[in-house]
Amino acid sequence: MKTIVSGIQPSGVITLGNYIGAIKNFVKLQSEMPDYEFFIFIADLHAVTTPQEKADLRKNIRSLAALYVACGLDPDKVNLFIQSEVLEHAALGYIMETTAYVGELERMTQYKDKMQRQLIGVTCALFTYPALMAADILLYDASFVPVGEDQRQHLELTRDLAIRFNNRYGETFVVPEPLLVKQGAKIMSLADPTKKMSKSDELEKSYISLLDDSAVIRKKIMTSVTDSESRIRFDETNKPGISNLMTILASLTNQSIAQIEDAYINKGYGDFKNDVSETVIKELVMIQSRYRDLIHSEELNRYLDQGKNRAKEIASRKLSKVFQRMGLSR
Repeated sequence: MKTIVSGIQPSGVITLGNYIGAIKNFVKLQSEMPDYEFFIFIADLHAVTTPQEKADLRKNIRSLAALYVACGLDPDKVNLFIQSEVLEHAALGYIMETTAYVGELERMTQYKDKMQRQLIGVTCALFTYPALMAADILLYDASFVPVGEDQRQHLELTRDLAIRFNNRYGETFVVPEPLLVKQGAKIMSLADPTKKMSKSDELEKSYISLLDDSAVIRKKIMTSVTDSESRIRFDETNKPGISNLMTILASLTNQSIAQIEDAYINKGYGDFKNDVSETVIKELVMIQSRYRDLIHSEELNRYLDQGKNRAKEIASRKLSKVFQRMGLSR
């Protein structure tokens, strides 16, 4: 059976952008690709490349797991687990460090960006985390990895490392392919629509958290940055704010951009923003209700144990094969 692998860091709130760009698509894929096995994990080892408060990290890990299920991931179709509970990730991460070259890691755009923002206390893990990311993927012989444009560089490194290891030690890893999402893959900031919506943004009004209440959601959308033109049309260069809201609406209603343009041909920004607000609120209220049922439940523990056990079964088998290939065995 072919596999699909993806992870997300439990580093704070999960945004509408994460939901539309990743989680919502997994919900769709789990039904559209029944012949594939899904491994979706909470990437807590990646989160600690920068210091984390212990209590906050534990809370965020569980919250993210509950949100994944509340958003529609079916634990009977998807192996949902916590990365640090499958220690093979860390072990293969080291093996990938022995396979990667310093120059390759230095070229990683995200590392360079984070270096500029964090001038003091940069950890070795922040530099080597693409090796761990490669391990996350290669452990499960992923055929496809859902990625946005900002992650394609890391996937290319993963492919390079898989090919290099296979050439050195014999065929061991499947070389993964990117699975690109077209519409809704990149939701932009509500405060600055030239930037991607990010949970790390200091301006809370720039993003919508999946756990924001209805009043907060409405205010953020109604006050989002647009432009002085009154016509509702898709133009990412000249009208990035309106185009972003159109993308959100299209992603949540399964309408095309052309259909939205036609529907609002004689309407203004106020009506349009109000409809976007109501659509987002309707979607998130259902998610929040399910989330509250799950967050402190034994049901969620069962789902995570189930996912962990399956992931460990596959990962331990792969790591054993890697060690044998390299001579790391008696």
